Amino acid sequence: MEPLDDSIVPEHAREIKEEAAEFAREHIEPNAQEYFQSGEYPHEILEAGQEAGLVAQDIPEEWGGRGLDLPQLLAVTEEFYRADAGIALTLQLASFGCEITYEYGSDEQCEEYIRPVAEGEQLSGLAVSEPETGSDLAGMETTAERDGDEWVIDGEKYWIGNGVEADWITLYARTGDNEENRYGNHSMFIVPTDVEGYEAEHIPEKMAMRASKQAHIEFDDCRIPEENLIGTEGAGFWMLAEFFNHGRVIVAGHGLGIAAAALEEAWAFTHDREEFGRTISEFQSVQHGLADMLLEFESARALTWRACEKVQSGENAGYWAAMAKTKATETAVDVTEQGMQFHGGRSILDERRIARAYRDARIPVIYEGANEIQRNLIYGQAP
Repeated sequence: MEPLDDSIVPEHAREIKEEAAEFAREHIEPNAQEYFQSGEYPHEILEAGQEAGLVAQDIPEEWGGRGLDLPQLLAVTEEFYRADAGIALTLQLASFGCEITYEYGSDEQCEEYIRPVAEGEQLSGLAVSEPETGSDLAGMETTAERDGDEWVIDGEKYWIGNGVEADWITLYARTGDNEENRYGNHSMFIVPTDVEGYEAEHIPEKMAMRASKQAHIEFDDCRIPEENLIGTEGAGFWMLAEFFNHGRVIVAGHGLGIAAAALEEAWAFTHDREEFGRTISEFQSVQHGLADMLLEFESARALTWRACEKVQSGENAGYWAAMAKTKATETAVDVTEQGMQFHGGRSILDERRIARAYRDARIPVIYEGANEIQRNLIYGQAP
């Protein structure tokens, strides 16, 4: 059983896929259960990923990265998340939000902030969600107000990956209050985490993806230089919209990797477990269940790779990104649930990979825009 064969992967992305698979076999899989149970941050694995050139490598070559494109990043994502979603998320969050700076920021900003992330010297983060607002990007209330040659930030952010660990974050904050154009009221900023007025603490322990850390951040008269504005004031909403089109294809890869893990576990278990004098894979009802898992998985993977091509070429990107994200993440939920059922009582044991995948699958249907929001986008942008 090899769900993640490379026949669907563009030829130029196959080499990096194999690099990621080898890294996952050596560093992620053997440590996945330990980090899931301990909930500790996998510093050593992150450092190994940086040394292997598999972390923060979407960053362009001119700023120290490998300039991996969307198909290459998706190929890496499938392999990492098949091995373990929590560790994989930590590896990907190491450069989260950098794309906004290297796409819209100045050369000076890229030299100061992007290059150290590409070279493994710093970690970044992206702060968008708030305690009372998640899906409504235009409704975020954290403010950034001009005061001379500074921006003064006040408010809270929640569910922020690397909010504690990062050296700097990309912040989405309200800079206007135009009710007639609610999509032009927010801007993007670079905020070093060591500035006065920035306070972050880890969110209490999660049930899944436990090797990844999220934070609650409070900004209290937090001051940054005016040159830390990224791009144009008031353009933050549209920067994020473009960013999330790419991000949702990658989150579809999260779902595919988790679903692949569940498929592998279910296939191996049903072909080994004996009941009534034969392996349970010989029962037609089990065969039908496995067939349904394969049908859903292959459908989701085909859609995701098609969406990857569409988003890469800029062809109705929001529509295809939302389609892929919704289908692949919901497939992960369905496939892991069926895998749990096949495992019977053993499915609830913490030591079982299927139990970890089942928990992890509940998260990607929510982040990068809950799937209910994705359905709004699919309908609204249907060709």
